[in-house]
Amino acid sequence: MALDAAKRTSPSLPTPTTPSLPSTPSTPSTPSTPQFIVPPSPPATATPRHTLNPPSAPMPISQRYRPYSVTSSWGAPSPSSPGHRGFSFFGPSPSSAGPSVPPNTPIPVPPPSPHSLSLSSPRARNQPSSTPPSMVPPSPRSNARRAAFAARIPPSSPLSFLFNALSDMSQDSSDEDSEEEEDFARVQFGSSLGACGGGMSCDSASDRFTIEACKETEMLNYLIERFDSVGMEERKAPKMCSQPNVSQLLSNIRSQCISNVALVLQGTLTQPRSPLQQSLLVPYMLCRNLPYGFIQELVRITHQEDEVFRQIFIPILHGLALAVKECSFDSDNFKFPLMALAELCEIKFGKTHPVCNLATLLPLWCPKPLSPGCGREIQRLSYLGSFFSLSVFAEDDTKVGDKYFSGPAITMENTRVVSQSLQHYLESARGDLFKILHNILLNGETRESALNYMAALVNYNVKKAQMQTDDKLVSADGFMLNFLWVLQQLSMKIKLETVDPYYIFHPRCRLVVSQEETRLKATMEELKSWLTELHEDPTKFSEPKFPTECFFLTLHTHHLSILSCCRRYIRRLRAIRELNRTVEELKNSESQWKDSPLASRHREMLKRCKTQLKKLVRAKACADVGLLDENLLRRCLQFYSTVIQLILRMVDPAYPNITLPLNPEIPKSFAALPEFYIEDVAEFLLFVVQYSPQVLYEPCVQDIVTFLVVFICSQNYIRNPYLIAKLVEVLFVTNPAVQPRTQRFSEMMENHPLSVKQLVPALMKFYTDVEHTGATSEFYDKFTIRYHISTIFKSLWQNLAHHGTFMEEFNSGKQFVRYINMLINDTTFLLDESLESLKRIHEVQEEMKNKEQWEQLPREQQQSRQSQLTQDERVSRSYLALATETVEMFHILTKQVQKPFLRPELGPRLAAMLNFNLQQLCGPKCRDLKVENPEKYGFEPKKLLDQLTDIYLQLDCARFAKAIADDQRSYSRELFEEVISKMRKAGIKSSIAIEKFKLLLEKVEEIVAKNSQSEMDYSDAPDEFKDPLMDTLMTDPVILPSGNIMDRSIILRHLLNSPTDPFNRQPLTESMLESVPELKERIHAWMREKQGGRPV
Repeated sequence: MALDAAKRTSPSLPTPTTPSLPSTPSTPSTPSTPQFIVPPSPPATATPRHTLNPPSAPMPISQRYRPYSVTSSWGAPSPSSPGHRGFSFFGPSPSSAGPSVPPNTPIPVPPPSPHSLSLSSPRARNQPSSTPPSMVPPSPRSNARRAAFAARIPPSSPLSFLFNALSDMSQDSSDEDSEEEEDFARVQFGSSLGACGGGMSCDSASDRFTIEACKETEMLNYLIERFDSVGMEERKAPKMCSQPNVSQLLSNIRSQCISNVALVLQGTLTQPRSPLQQSLLVPYMLCRNLPYGFIQELVRITHQEDEVFRQIFIPILHGLALAVKECSFDSDNFKFPLMALAELCEIKFGKTHPVCNLATLLPLWCPKPLSPGCGREIQRLSYLGSFFSLSVFAEDDTKVGDKYFSGPAITMENTRVVSQSLQHYLESARGDLFKILHNILLNGETRESALNYMAALVNYNVKKAQMQTDDKLVSADGFMLNFLWVLQQLSMKIKLETVDPYYIFHPRCRLVVSQEETRLKATMEELKSWLTELHEDPTKFSEPKFPTECFFLTLHTHHLSILSCCRRYIRRLRAIRELNRTVEELKNSESQWKDSPLASRHREMLKRCKTQLKKLVRAKACADVGLLDENLLRRCLQFYSTVIQLILRMVDPAYPNITLPLNPEIPKSFAALPEFYIEDVAEFLLFVVQYSPQVLYEPCVQDIVTFLVVFICSQNYIRNPYLIAKLVEVLFVTNPAVQPRTQRFSEMMENHPLSVKQLVPALMKFYTDVEHTGATSEFYDKFTIRYHISTIFKSLWQNLAHHGTFMEEFNSGKQFVRYINMLINDTTFLLDESLESLKRIHEVQEEMKNKEQWEQLPREQQQSRQSQLTQDERVSRSYLALATETVEMFHILTKQVQKPFLRPELGPRLAAMLNFNLQQLCGPKCRDLKVENPEKYGFEPKKLLDQLTDIYLQLDCARFAKAIADDQRSYSRELFEEVISKMRKAGIKSSIAIEKFKLLLEKVEEIVAKNSQSEMDYSDAPDEFKDPLMDTLMTDPVILPSGNIMDRSIILRHLLNSPTDPFNRQPLTESMLESVPELKERIHAWMREKQGGRPV
């Protein structure tokens, strides 16, 4: 009864004119269930937009499944569409010629033109058309297999006729070879956005996918329709179908349908199919056109017979891989092969996922490297590589940029909307990739293969960590980011207690970490020694568990993916800026070269630059989509927060109740960690702060702040000072003065309990220590580091919580004195260099003003002078910015504390520096500093003069006046009088301040007069009373370990810059100096004698 009902309600197949499938009589369909009649060719009007149904929920047959309507290859074509052999996945336009067809119903389409038959993707278009692969004659083994399947069909089965009928067809098929040679059709799998809407032809609206139109296709249509009719009967008469006999019958019908589908897919009933042939089921799966439970039943029936299962599902897996290779994010076709594979991998019986088992047994599941380009190889050759290769980056897929980010209509708002849509596409695709890999990992039989594949992706792409690498040797950025996203999802719920920090030292670690990789603290010799000691005792290692392996795979993938993308993004921005500058320069100088012999060359260069600029801007827009995705960046930040927690637990097991200073004995496990574990966190933070600062507003930021404070204040834990400098740079770029959007982060850092007591002294120490690290080529980096620290100090000084720490440092002596000494050194160098460059700029500008004289210069000399001008402008901008910061720091510090600045080893140097710069600003040659647009270079002479004279007044005392007077190189009464005149004229200072400066001048002049007399008195001092380096009279002689005697103030000044003996370069500290009281007394006695008995 149920079978009869199924027959009555199921649509009938089109009746062929030549012998076809035998069928049982069926009653006409009721009006509520439309019959499947091949309608006439659809009109050219656009069809309404339909959305593909999700696979999970069972739908009525009219929406979920429609069989392919096939014009039989052995029958006559339909009169309404002569010669038609095509299939379409798109719904037809309404037509009065026949019954209305529901959405997503396949219909025939007019015969495509030769032009429209080509694949839409460039790769497919270039492939020549070919005849189908030759069929392999059935072997005895396949005949036996056919007999075995036939035996499984009960003679009384309603479908027993099918096997015999189909077998007869396979015998008759040889009579029609000439017709079948050319009887192929094309099927479209397409976008859920619809096929022919908006006046666009079907050819341009979707990708093409080619299958054979053969007898097997019509068999599959019939079998799929029968399978679906069972489900429809169950929904129409649930009570009747729940009866045991009826339920068993319906279950048998399903099983018989699937068994016969298996025979069809193997070619058992017609001709055996070559393993290289496309599976006939793939197009059905791509258009989501199979009944609910069909694939699951096919897997259930076949997975226990290994050879049958492989024959059916290997072509399906290969077909999906070929389909995804033709996909791109320029439409939403990409989701169909991904969803199909994800659903296949989800199918399980008991604890086994049969399709996962099969996928990992494919020869190209994880291919061995064949060349140095192993990273690109595994992407191109591995089975999952084609699925992970979907990308929005222009370097990976030009179609995305060409479609969405080109043309004059592109605006900021359009770009934003398009970017959000593409990011939604990416999220959707990555979600399916996660399902695929997650199911393979869940399946116990395939977990090892999956982990080996994941480790191979990381190990084969280690070259991506290099600053410059050949892209042909490594996997693409889009591929690696997709892989990273999946790993992030896998790592999301990992608890740190389950992660073994010793994993990368484990003998069975899957990751290849070279011993040459720079370590946080350990040298190569220390590392080898410790690893040897570690491996001697295998009990120290526990068996690697999945959470540990997954965590470290994710960590190393971040290193190779997100950081590599960030570096490329920054390089691209730099290239865009440089090209923009080149284009502007060529445009601005056109008047000079348009009549020269090089005019055509310059025009061609300008054209090429503009073309390249457009490409780069388009590539940047694509990279914005792929890289500046807030969800991706937030997940990266959350994972790095977990990494930070693991590292902090290694250095202090009491974390989060961490205390400073850390244990002076550095844990060997921490010292041996690769340096990039910490460097990557800093680089990622620097990138995020600059390009997506809103990402920092996450709960995990507290861990990041703790991490920064702990390691900046524990510099002995990290061997590379430039890694500390990167951590300091993070504090600098998050400072509100630099990036206002990160004010909350900066406040968290400043108010952190560990920061209040430890940060200021640590930064002060690093400011001075950086002088003695690195090569001479890194000389200019030191000024940048100190500039960062000065900016941080200014911000910390405004926070009252840090005032106490600052005052402790000011009064403690040694560390602060070294810091002041470095400030003096930097200010002296930076102001000198920047003011000298301004003089050269002034000189060239004056030459260019005199046009007659300038035109008389040879062209080569003009170009040389202009090149020098450009270089000097760049130098002056850079150095003036740094010099302004150091002068401002002096201005702040001298206002708060004066005593350290007046020490014998500092006072004379500070006075000499101030005098020299006053001379530059107000001396006889000050007019040489007058340049056009001084604000362009950051040169503010009035502000600079105001700050320098403030420093004089803030340190005003007898000792400092003596230091000014002792400077015979730059000080003069005339200079100070000129300074007073300029301050009064420019209104820089109040009259009270000017009067104070006058009083200081008078004090200095009195001391100068005394000094003149003293020089005359002491000019004949014995050599033993003179300092051997400066040849000046000693007042406090000390003896060095080398036996040499020097004046204390002079040797202390030397030690501030170099902790060595000036005579033999051996290490020297202040504590190693010994006073010579006997010599000191003799010197003072001689001085009193010269002064006529007056006290010295």
